[in-house]
Formats: sequence, structure tokens, C-alpha cells
Amino acid sequence: MSDKLLSPRPSTLDRAAFIDQYGDIYEHSPWVAELAWERGLGAAQDTPEGLAAIMGEVLASAAAEHQLEVIRAHPDLAGKAAVAGELTDDSTREQAGAGLDQCTPEEMARFERLNEAYKAQFGFPFVMAVKGSDRHAILDAFETRLKNDLAEERRTAIEQINRIAAFRLHDRVA
Repeated sequence: MSDKLLSPRPSTLDRAAFIDQYGDIYEHSPWVAELAWERGLGAAQDTPEGLAAIMGEVLASAAAEHQLEVIRAHPDLAGKAAVAGELTDDSTREQAGAGLDQCTPEEMARFERLNEAYKAQFGFPFVMAVKGSDRHAILDAFETRLKNDLAEERRTAIEQINRIAAFRLHDRVA
């Protein structure tokens, strides 16, 4: 466990301040932060790992329909929203960090094809924690995950979203 603390420390915040500070960790889904706060926060949740754990538990234990809402709140990787500059600041940084803003026209066309095939098969966008990855590995992951069944892929998407949240929380250490 990290000895680094989030700033401000989650355990010191009232409900409104906590949601204001951490409600954006899960893409367009502040209810995850609300439910985490309601579970009670102590010193263990003042670290990125501790807060990621409780928030991840909230999402993992949510009803399937709420999980799907969170998955569907994520943008396509290298998709139209990215090209149009309509991503959240976090998503923009994450996609650029993986080099998705430097795709060749052929790679962009492949991303578009895979995004469409994935959404047609599963009914939600492909989600991957891209930090530390590159566009080639992401394209390979697309191909691999298209072989999953729906239940497995929903679980994988939730795991990836929780990884994204952990990365975002680590970026906020004091």
C-alpha cells in the first residue's frame, strides 16, 4: 500500500465536498463516489489504493444495469469524440498518453471498424485502461476481447474501468 495521500484526504470531507472532489473519477458517474462516501471513509481511504478499493467495490457490486450505464459512459478509443475534442480531460490525457492521437489513417480506420464490431457484439463501447499501453497493444486487445462472451466482457470492462479509476486517483496524490 502506498504511503502517499490523496489531497484533499477523502476521510476529512463532507458528502458534497467528497463528490465535488472525486465524483468525476468514474466517467460521468458521480453515483459511484456518492455510494462510496455513504459506506464510510476512514484513513485507509485517504490513499489512492484505499479509495480505489472502496469505489471499485461499489461498481463491482452494482446492479448490471448500473454497471452498463458506467461502461456506456466511456468514449470509444480513438473514436469520433476524440477526433472532435469532446472527451473529458482525463480521457483526453489517457488516450494521448497511449498515442491514440497519433494514429495513421489506416490505424484510425481499424479502430473505427473494431469499435463498431465491438459495440454491435456487446452493446457497449470497448473500455481499456490504456495507461502504459500503446495503440498496437490496444488494437491487439480489441481483437482478443471480441472472442469473449457477453458476461465475460462485461466483467472485463468493469475491471478495466476500476483500473482507470485507480490510475486517476494515483494522479491526484499530494
